[in-house]
Formats: sequence, structure tokens, C-alpha cells
Amino acid sequence: MNDDQRTSLERARERSAHGRQQDEGILVIRTVAMPADTNPAGDIFGGWLMSQMDLAAGNLAGRVSQGRAATVAVEAVQFLRPVKVGDEVTLYATLKHVGKSSMRIHIDAWARHRFGKTAEKVTDADFVFVALDEDGQPRKIPET
Repeated sequence: MNDDQRTSLERARERSAHGRQQDEGILVIRTVAMPADTNPAGDIFGGWLMSQMDLAAGNLAGRVSQGRAATVAVEAVQFLRPVKVGDEVTLYATLKHVGKSSMRIHIDAWARHRFGKTAEKVTDADFVFVALDEDGQPRKIPET
């Protein structure tokens, strides 16, 4: 297939792909939930997990847009189970759509107990980003 036959989404996915591909998307962040990130009940704050998801989506958005991009929406967040102190949190990103200046990136978050062998999905969401120019105005996402 030549370059003219590939869609902008296919070209953007090629730009954004790196590392080991997972069924859940591209592994973007792996971190450990720490005591400073807990709520009074001892679970990890949902806001901490959301910030990690935004970082993962922003990482992919920067590669796709080849520059600055900003979060403009987060859609359909549902927390499936708590994240505990010491859990290893892994975030996968999947590029779902590329428009002229915007992109939709799906993030899956999984947690594995510190000494466990299997991970469980803890949340997912769609993040919408817009590519920005030096003045903070929307700009076109490059085709190649």
C-alpha cells in the first residue's frame, strides 16, 4: 500500500507506535502507587490515577501531533476497583481517531498487587487532545 492509500489514522498510528505492542494498546507508563497518593481510606486517589492516565495520553498525543497538545475532554471514566499502595499500575494507550487538529486516545489502566502474578483492569477512558501551535491555538496535525 502506498502513502496515498493509507488513512491519516494509519499514518498517525505508525508515528505513535513504539516498544512492545499489547492487546490493550501501547504500553506507555508503568509506575508504583505510593503512600503519598492515598485518600483517608488508604486507597489511591482517583485523581492520582486520572493524572497518570492524562500523562500517558499526552505522551501519545505529542508523538502523534509532533508537538504540543492539550487535553480538551475526558470521557466515560468508570473506576472498576480500588488501587492499593504498592500496586504496580500499567497504562496502555490506543489511538482511536485523528482529525485535522484533534485526536482521541483510549487509555486502559491495569493494576497488579505488589507480589501478585496477574493484573486487573482498574479503569479506562477516552481522552480528546487538540494539537496547539506556539500561541496556544489549534493547529493541523501533520500527515507524515
